[in-house]
Amino acid sequence: MIRVRFAPSPTGNLHIGGGRTALFNWLYIRAKDGKFILRIEDTDKERSKKEFVDEILGSLTWLGFKWDEIYYQSKRFDIYREYAQKLLKEGKAYTEKLPDKPGEAIIFKVMPQKIKIKDLIRGDIEFDAENIKDQVLMKSDGTPTYNFACVVDDALMNITHVIRGDDHISNTPKQILLYEALGLPLPAFAHLPLIMGMEGGRLSKRTGATAISDYRKMGYLPEALVNYLLLLSWAPGEDREVIDINEAIKLFDITDVNKTAATFDLKKLDWMNNQYLKSADSEKLTDDIIPMLIEAKCIDKDNFDRGYVLSLVKLFQPRLAHVNDFVDWADFFFLKEVKMDPVAQAKCLSKDFSKEFALFVQRLDALQDFTVENIEKCFRDMMAELGLEAKVLIHPIRVALTGKTIGPGLFEVIYHLGKERSKERLQKWIR
Repeated sequence: MIRVRFAPSPTGNLHIGGGRTALFNWLYIRAKDGKFILRIEDTDKERSKKEFVDEILGSLTWLGFKWDEIYYQSKRFDIYREYAQKLLKEGKAYTEKLPDKPGEAIIFKVMPQKIKIKDLIRGDIEFDAENIKDQVLMKSDGTPTYNFACVVDDALMNITHVIRGDDHISNTPKQILLYEALGLPLPAFAHLPLIMGMEGGRLSKRTGATAISDYRKMGYLPEALVNYLLLLSWAPGEDREVIDINEAIKLFDITDVNKTAATFDLKKLDWMNNQYLKSADSEKLTDDIIPMLIEAKCIDKDNFDRGYVLSLVKLFQPRLAHVNDFVDWADFFFLKEVKMDPVAQAKCLSKDFSKEFALFVQRLDALQDFTVENIEKCFRDMMAELGLEAKVLIHPIRVALTGKTIGPGLFEVIYHLGKERSKERLQKWIR
């Protein structure tokens, strides 16, 4: 059975690069009916924090990457010491007392040799052990080094495929030497290409290297983020970009991953999120948005019309790039006083439209059947009588009603605001 592992270090949050690594591991075993092992590499006692562990586990769960087994390296120190002692007894390692350090370090002897691996993504890679210095296995404080603990764990956990970022390529020859010294079977290796920023160079916070939990807070859907991560170095074919994860599972193979660096494009992620938001279940989306509206003091948590919120969610849904956008874009439906954008006011309401607004208020007041269609007909009939193009008044009316220059169709806005509130807001601009 194929077994892979994702091994984050809880010295920080789970970021985009780690998220993609977890995805490709999880996707590969789902395609091959294997096991996904989660290993928390928390050997750094000072820098490892429970809050980071919680964030990592929460982010993986949110993304949908369910693990089959979980291990914590901090609970396995006795195992690492046992294997280090084995190498000592066999003369493959030696001890060394470091100045001003308690205890002794156990160090592995590196013998000159050529090391070859067949990377499932990059093909054949060769290393010369002459360029590798003797490797510390156990530090003088009794904690294991990364490469040593990694080898012992991968072997004992029966990991068949090590899928990780190519920043680990330099660790691979060191680990192979340890596998061979311990007489342990080698796993297959696959090193994923780096994710670069739009301006070139490694991904930074400015170009998208943000914690997965932050993307969640910013209003991205997990399905959209997973779909986008999937496209960073892999493609489903036929120029498709939006793909259901279950279909991707059937198509995915680690050997199909592109070995060239991927580019993280936040605008493309926004587009992807919009695609998923358009087709999202409106009821569920409303459930996600209601707490945001309560926090923004747009609605009272104990007294609001859920049906009304749902109707507005459906109205804005095709336009949303992030779930959070709804609160910013739709606040005027809930607040008594419109938050006027001064730029919008200067652009659209600097001219006196008292005559036109007053006439439109009269026409709205006279409407018996207050529907979107009748509101539009009322407006267009009035504009025809005035001999004006619709655009002359559409933008000023929108800004007067919403305080914004963009949003859903004007007549839908008027319908959802209702006759009385629409009249009241327009009357404020009649001098």
